[in-house]
Amino acid sequence: MNNIPMTDQEIMTDVLVSQKHITGVYNTFANECKNKQLKDDMMCILNEEHTIQHNVFTEMEKRGWYAPPAAEQQKINEAKTKFQNISTSL
Repeated sequence: MNNIPMTDQEIMTDVLVSQKHITGVYNTFANECKNKQLKDDMMCILNEEHTIQHNVFTEMEKRGWYAPPAAEQQKINEAKTKFQNISTSL
């Protein structure tokens, strides 16, 4: 077995991937709650998990370890138009 320790970047990447998965799971749970109190609790947990994910993302970005590409203005405009069309058709 390999005894090479993980780097800080590898650990943070693992945490970020895990947080993305966790928020997806809590989101599903929150969507499927029939009981209002349970749904409220799931939404609170979901918000906390999103905050953790954002903090990890921000720290990785500061260190230059995670740099998602900026959206192209044309793609932004296309998305805005698409959703504006959807909202006006409702």
